[in-house]
Amino acid sequence: MKEDYYKVLGVSKSASASEIKKAYRKMAIKFHPDKNPGDKAAEEKFKEAAEAYDVLSNPEKKSKYDQFGHQAFQNGGAGFGGMNMDDIFSQFGDIFGGFGGFGGFGSRGQGRRVLKGSNLRVKVSLTLDEICNGVEKKIKVKRKVLAPGVSFSTCPDCGGTGQVTRVTNTILGRMQTSSTCTRCSGTGQIVDSKPSGADANGMISKEEMVMIPIPAGVVDEMQLKVNGKGNEAPGNGVNGDLLVVINELPHKTLQREGDNLHHELYVSMPDAILGSTKEIETVSGKVRIKVESGMQSGKILRLRGKGVPNINGYGSGDLLVHVNVWTPKTLDKKQRQFFESMIDNEHFDPKPEKSQKSFFDRVKDMFSWIFPKFLLKTIYLKIIFFLSLIFRVQS
Repeated sequence: MKEDYYKVLGVSKSASASEIKKAYRKMAIKFHPDKNPGDKAAEEKFKEAAEAYDVLSNPEKKSKYDQFGHQAFQNGGAGFGGMNMDDIFSQFGDIFGGFGGFGGFGSRGQGRRVLKGSNLRVKVSLTLDEICNGVEKKIKVKRKVLAPGVSFSTCPDCGGTGQVTRVTNTILGRMQTSSTCTRCSGTGQIVDSKPSGADANGMISKEEMVMIPIPAGVVDEMQLKVNGKGNEAPGNGVNGDLLVVINELPHKTLQREGDNLHHELYVSMPDAILGSTKEIETVSGKVRIKVESGMQSGKILRLRGKGVPNINGYGSGDLLVHVNVWTPKTLDKKQRQFFESMIDNEHFDPKPEKSQKSFFDRVKDMFSWIFPKFLLKTIYLKIIFFLSLIFRVQS
């Protein structure tokens, strides 16, 4: 199991961007391969630190990591997965100020470039059942691949190094500078021959079926990543990635709220008075629940573990069944006479118990999991004021 990125860099979750950068610089210097030749453990630490910095230094990736943990980057979340040593050393211009020194470490970034193919993005629609159980989706992707028969040769301008060196005479003497070769874009290779139908880089478009494993508990708009299934890169480059955006389809009877599910259950007045048994649909099949006699409208029944599995493996949420007692809008003569005879009956007088919460109490409970306690009172009063204005306008 991967170690927490904050622990890898030795910083807290509240650390600033500059603190994260400083911590990574310290780790990079300590475990750099040039300082620890042949030490596989140090190399792994070096890669772990680079992986952690790649996520925590990016506000978007950091937000997803804080919310979903490592699951956000597996099978794709925003994934780190395919980062190699060239990617890691490419960060050093930002971390160590861009000078080539750093004890010789910067020289690694001055050689031949490895191109990476562009990423592809697709949207996959999932039902609530698929989200709760996890699913493998097979989709058709149109991607760029190297054309059959394409060949490459060494770039004549840079001799395959990817760098062009120029010597300039100045008043201080001869100055030598190196820059990326513009002809081969730093790869050291150019297209030698290509078949008809291929583009300038020897690439063609090809449709391919890709299997995407989607873990249980994903959320709407979450982004997964399938490594290496994006566009290929010319020459000996690295494939891009396939980014999969989740689109959660609405369920006909269930509403999702985080890991919890909500179901609106309507019962008739006789069922609420006498009690009954009702069958409702859940993500794991139909279940029967008991409606106790004297059930009040607004009562919430909780079915534990019948919600959505947590994407980080912390169990499943609950299914909250909201009971609504249906009041008939029309009555026949006999029914009307019955209720008229019950007007003064003590059993029909409202006698709410202390355990029965009012509408506003339920509104306050609904927001209690979102806002801290010291803000709840202010928000609660504003909601009451806003609702009172609505009721006043309607009346």
